[in-house]
Amino acid sequence: MQLRDTQARFLDKFIEENLLPDTPFRLQVRQAIHHICGFLKEECFQGAPHRVRVSKVVKGGSSGKGTTLRGRSDADLVVFLSPLTSFQEQFDRRGEFIQEIKKQLQAFQRETGENFEIRDSGWQNPRVLSFVFSSPMLNDSVEFDVLPAFDVLGQLTGPPDPKIYVQLIDECTRLGKEGEFSPCFTELQRDFLKQRPTKLKSLIRLVKHWYQVCKEKLGKPLPPQYALELLTVYAWERGSNRSEFSTAQGFRTVLELVMNYRMLCIYWSKYYNFENPVIGAYLRKQLQKPRPVILDPADPTGNVAGGHPQSWPRLAQEALAWLSYPCFKNWDGSPVGSWNI
Repeated sequence: MQLRDTQARFLDKFIEENLLPDTPFRLQVRQAIHHICGFLKEECFQGAPHRVRVSKVVKGGSSGKGTTLRGRSDADLVVFLSPLTSFQEQFDRRGEFIQEIKKQLQAFQRETGENFEIRDSGWQNPRVLSFVFSSPMLNDSVEFDVLPAFDVLGQLTGPPDPKIYVQLIDECTRLGKEGEFSPCFTELQRDFLKQRPTKLKSLIRLVKHWYQVCKEKLGKPLPPQYALELLTVYAWERGSNRSEFSTAQGFRTVLELVMNYRMLCIYWSKYYNFENPVIGAYLRKQLQKPRPVILDPADPTGNVAGGHPQSWPRLAQEALAWLSYPCFKNWDGSPVGSWNI
């Protein structure tokens, strides 16, 4: 049964039967990620013309956060490289490192017989290398995005030093590249979601599935999917903040927030706040921007709700239509309520 035809009381069952990855699938994707991580850490830069050390490879995206949808086998891998000492240097040299990774993947393919279908972005200075990995050990192929990054956080043991954000703000402002360096903060983005209740992650999966259904129907432009994930966290924090809650109520609340996009001004103070004068002054400017504003909890320069002016109105119109569907109706036909936020 499609989501739109599923009654509100059966939404948890819909998630379990259609959206949660099954165990064999999870194990296969994990095996593929482990394999590629090993290649990037131990083999990729051995023959590079300049000395390059990989300080760490961090799994980001839905795989890292634990919100993967069934059948969507994709993984973001951020490769932190020791030669990079600033955001500026990452911007200037990332194309060079992507070319090296690409060259080594092609050599690895010739040696092992594994298949890497590399997708050319067409950009002169790409920020990401995308490829599809398939191997005899996998039933399905796995899509990878590999991003070289400046290891600004190092071996993180507590909250990031405010100096990190001062440097980020200074370089982003100078380069005019706000939000460009969010991969450097992948660990914080992952940790922001990782310890959340299982049911909240299921609600995020449901919202992501709804977003994909809308995307198939409407095409582009739409707001970034990450904005919808953060909106779901915000709705839950303000409306429930419990490990057990009504999925239908949470889902309806998120769609109502989408409809009220002109009022959205959301940020979190888990990793940065107003105490440092440079960060505080910058945050005030960010929060004064035209709505909607949803700041990346790990990167104050990233307004993930920004983009094409027509993206939110298009999704809001679709959200309004969905509120009349069975997934927002109680067993007696009355409408499901939303959380008071």
